[in-house]
Amino acid sequence: MLRARAFEQLDLDNIIEEIESLGREQASQIRSRLRRLLEHLLKLDASNDRGPRRGWRNSVREQRAQLLDRLEMSPSLRNKLPALHEAEWKRAVALAKDGLRKDEETAVDALRRYTIDQLLDENYFGERDATA
Repeated sequence: MLRARAFEQLDLDNIIEEIESLGREQASQIRSRLRRLLEHLLKLDASNDRGPRRGWRNSVREQRAQLLDRLEMSPSLRNKLPALHEAEWKRAVALAKDGLRKDEETAVDALRRYTIDQLLDENYFGERDATA
């Protein structure tokens, strides 16, 4: 009906709900990717264990790529990144602490928040990650 420009036949309430639903789904996907990205950057910075670093780095690459893809598909969501970052920080900190030793959990608490630029930088893997 839209393509045919039969506007008088449109169910506007349903169209509005569908558009809002798509926006919520995209925001949810961005939140999820952002949370995992933050979690693994935090682990890279806090953990002294060399074993899981490759997996965390791979996860950072994948989550960042997915996040960038979604932002490319829905550029208006880029403006929401600071608020989403704020909302997901505490969750990511809690997830990052899971499985770490006590001293590493303390290190997670001491870390500064990553900037949006750092989160989207394909070459950024945390301050302490020396493996490239």
